[in-house]
Amino acid sequence: MSKRSLGTSIVLLAILTLALAAIPAVADSQVRIVRLSNVEGTVQVDRNTGQGYENAFLNMPIVEGMKLATKDEGRAEVEFEDGSTVRITPKSTLEFTALTLRDSGSRVSALILRTGQAYVSYLAKQKDDQFTLAFSNETVLLSRPAHFRLDVEASDAVVAVFKGDLQVQSPSGNVDLSKNNSVTFDLLAGDKYTVAKNIEEDPFDAWDKQQTKYQQEYASKGSNNNYPYGYGVSDLNYYGSYSNIPGYGLMWQPYFTGVGWSPFADGAWMFYPGFGYTWVSAYPWGWMPYRYGSWAYVPGYGWGWAPGGFGGGWYTVPQLTNPPNRFPAPRPPQQGSATVVVGHPVVTAGGPPRRVLVQNGTAGLGIPRGTVSNLGKVSHEVQRSGFATVRTAPPSRSMSSPVYGSSAPSESHGSTGASRASSGSSSAGHVSSGSGHVSSGSGHVSGGGAARMGGSSGGHSAPPSRPR
Repeated sequence: MSKRSLGTSIVLLAILTLALAAIPAVADSQVRIVRLSNVEGTVQVDRNTGQGYENAFLNMPIVEGMKLATKDEGRAEVEFEDGSTVRITPKSTLEFTALTLRDSGSRVSALILRTGQAYVSYLAKQKDDQFTLAFSNETVLLSRPAHFRLDVEASDAVVAVFKGDLQVQSPSGNVDLSKNNSVTFDLLAGDKYTVAKNIEEDPFDAWDKQQTKYQQEYASKGSNNNYPYGYGVSDLNYYGSYSNIPGYGLMWQPYFTGVGWSPFADGAWMFYPGFGYTWVSAYPWGWMPYRYGSWAYVPGYGWGWAPGGFGGGWYTVPQLTNPPNRFPAPRPPQQGSATVVVGHPVVTAGGPPRRVLVQNGTAGLGIPRGTVSNLGKVSHEVQRSGFATVRTAPPSRSMSSPVYGSSAPSESHGSTGASRASSGSSSAGHVSSGSGHVSSGSGHVSGGGAARMGGSSGGHSAPPSRPR
C-alpha cells in the first residue's frame, strides 16, 4: 500500500471513529414528553419559545428546556413515564434541563430546583434510568426508589428522605441519606452540611401524602392495567372504566358522558417549537387517550378510547375512528404560535368545593381528583336522573382560592375545527349546596391529521378489533 493510500485510509478511519462516537449523542436526543398532571392555583410555564412565562394548563406536555413556576398559592405536579412524580409548592421554580431517551431505551431526566420546595416520588421501575435533581451546587442522585422533600432558600437547602435512600453530591463531599434522615446545606458558608437523624415536619407534607396515596391507590384499580407507561393511569382508573364493546373490543370511557358528548369539546391548542401545535385536553384524565391509541365513536354508546400504539411515539393531534357524519375533527391552527383555547378548559372551585353538582356531559370536569369516592356509583345515579350532588373530601391543607385544572384563562378561545374566537366561562362542575341524590364517603377513518412525535420505547399494546 502506498503512503498516500495509507494516509487516506487513516483519515477515513478517523472520520468513521468520530462519527461512531457521535452516535450516542444523537441517540440521546430523542424527544420525550412528561405530563403536567396537576395544577392548583397560579402556575406558569416557560415553553422555551421566547415568550417567557405564561399560564399553565393541566395535561400540558413538558419537554426538555421548559420551566415551571408556582405563585403565592400555586401547586403543581409533573408525572413521568413510569409513574414517578415531582410536586412543587408555592413560590417554586423548576427547570427541566434534560429529558432524553437513549438508544438502549433508558431515560435521562435532569431537573433543577432554583428556589422553593419540591416533593419527589421516584419509582425506579426501569433499569438504567438516570434521574437527578440539582439545586445550588448540589445534585441529588437517584438509582433506587425514594420519596423525599427538597427545600431551597437563599441561605440554605434541606433534603429530607421519607422513604428509600439516595446520595447528594456536593462540593463539600457526598452525602448518603436513608429513610427518616435529613441534611442541611449552608449555602452561604461553602455548602457545609449537617446531617440529622430526623425530619422536621412541613405544612405541605399532608398535601404530598394525599397526592401520593391517590396515585398509589388508583394505579392498579382499573379493569385494564396493561400499559407500558404509568403516567395518567391513576386518573383513567378514577374517572372512568373499561367496557367490552361488541365489534370494537375493550374500550375506555369517562364517567358522566352521553351519546352527544365530544372528547374534543374542552381544551387548548398549544404551540411547541419543533413539533408545532399540540392538543391539550382540559379533562382531569386527559393525558393518555390523547397521546396514544385512538377515539372511536360507537352508535348508541358514544365516544370511547381504544388503547394502543404505545411503541411508536406519541400523537400531537388525537386520532379518530368511525366519527359521526359531519363531525368536526380536531384540527390544529395552521399558522401562528399563540395558545388557542377551545370550549371551557378553566374550572374554578373554592377549595375544593364541599359539594359538586355533577351532570351528564361534564366527563369529570369540576371534580378534583380523589375528592369523591366511588365515581362509578355516582355515574349510575347521574345516568338515572341526569344529575347528582356529591360531597367532596376536605382538602389536606386550606388554601384561600385555588384553581383546579388550569391557571387563569389564556389568550383566545376557539373550536376544535378552527381557531374561531369566542368567549365564555366554565359551566362544567358547578358548585351546589342543594340536596343531593348521592352522598359520597371520602371524599379506520382518520380525522385531524396523524401527527406523531417522539421515539419513546416501552412495548406495544395492540388496539382492540374494529369493524371494517
